[in-house]
Amino acid sequence: MPLSEYEQRVLEQMERQLTSDDPRLANTLTARGRKPVMRYVLGGIGAVVGLLLLVGGAASSEVWLGVLGFVVMFASVAFAFTRPRRSTGPVGVVRPDGTATRRPAAPKKGFMNRMEDRWDRRREKGR
Repeated sequence: MPLSEYEQRVLEQMERQLTSDDPRLANTLTARGRKPVMRYVLGGIGAVVGLLLLVGGAASSEVWLGVLGFVVMFASVAFAFTRPRRSTGPVGVVRPDGTATRRPAAPKKGFMNRMEDRWDRRREKGR
């Protein structure tokens, strides 16, 4: 059974509110389960090339070639298993009347400032 227009609007407002309140949770819930296969393939190729350089450097007694092979192997494996960076966070604020406005970019905060902000938000919700 399809949703009515009113129900669709309410659902969209709830989604915007979730995104502005807890962007990490919203990102987790909307993230696709797609695996980065190309990153694994490129990482595997890089690891094989690095291994060949490492073995070639050891066979020819060229230390610099062995070190280069190790660095290539390490970098390719790190590339394969790290996630690409994504821009996350709320892009706007939903007002009580349902309209949305863009939020200006906030300055970067340190770890302790973010923890204090989280603590303050949790205390406000508990009241």
